[in-house]
Amino acid sequence: MSESMQAVEITEAGGPDVLRLCTRRRPEPRAGEVVIRVAYAGVNRPDALQRAGAYAPPKGASDLPGLEASGEVVIVGDGVTDWKVGDRVCALLPGGGYAEYVATPAAHCLPVPDGMDMAQAACLPETFFTVWSNVFQRGGLQAGERFLVHGGSSGIGTTAIQLANVIGARVFTTAGSDEKCAKCVELGAERAINYKTEDFVDVLKAEGGAHLILDMVGGDYIPRNVRSLADDGRLVQIAFLSGPKVELNFAHVMMRRLTITGSTLRPQSDIAKAAIADALLQNVWPLLAAGRIAPVMDSEYALADAAKAHAYMESSAHIGKIVLKVG
Repeated sequence: MSESMQAVEITEAGGPDVLRLCTRRRPEPRAGEVVIRVAYAGVNRPDALQRAGAYAPPKGASDLPGLEASGEVVIVGDGVTDWKVGDRVCALLPGGGYAEYVATPAAHCLPVPDGMDMAQAACLPETFFTVWSNVFQRGGLQAGERFLVHGGSSGIGTTAIQLANVIGARVFTTAGSDEKCAKCVELGAERAINYKTEDFVDVLKAEGGAHLILDMVGGDYIPRNVRSLADDGRLVQIAFLSGPKVELNFAHVMMRRLTITGSTLRPQSDIAKAAIADALLQNVWPLLAAGRIAPVMDSEYALADAAKAHAYMESSAHIGKIVLKVG
């Protein structure tokens, strides 16, 4: 095994063209970590934010982008008993996924589900950790509740639609084209709203309001989300594609007993992420193995074409996940 590796680094803050191939030293595992030979790396919005200089890696994390990957365990650090060399895994990463090798806490790895290839497996960790922790643990979604997820054709959206549908919730979503809306319905949405031609507030209010909303848009969607909630409803915010600042009348929140919460995944503790991994293994991995849900993969790019993958992601033309083929 070589002590060096090919990777994609961020040469400076900027657009997709600042991503460049480089040679780096292969990482070594710390206690409790494994090193994975990367087969595929997932491409996610936080990668683009980091590239643009708006999302710094946590202290001690790799400066290379990439928050999820699939591959084979090649080195096991001190104290690791759950994995051995040769195991096929997908993993949530603190960073460093755009590389031939990456180190990550062993407790953040999950087995590649039965019958799933490595490209599909690389689509799982970032989105499934995010959706499970925010929709079910934080948001408390229950069977029979009305659930609205914005960005239904994104990696987060396609995952949330399927998981909410399989537990028996009524799923509503927004997307930016009739083609994307059709895909959302195919995945299990009861109603997909083309936000360019319809107002999601009107649609949800006509249904009695949403019990839970998962939003990554922010901006002027925040007061509109509040108007779309049923009494005692919950809004979970996970990103701000349209900005984090808005004027909001909190009297409506008080009078209707609404809950507004949110989270980001990357800054959470290793212990918290390990707990999410355990919950996924128990509750979601059997659904993946049985084929009841599956990641939606849009396209694959070579590692050297990471800049093209970022440009495509930021065009929002994709449906589902984008991956980089590394190994």
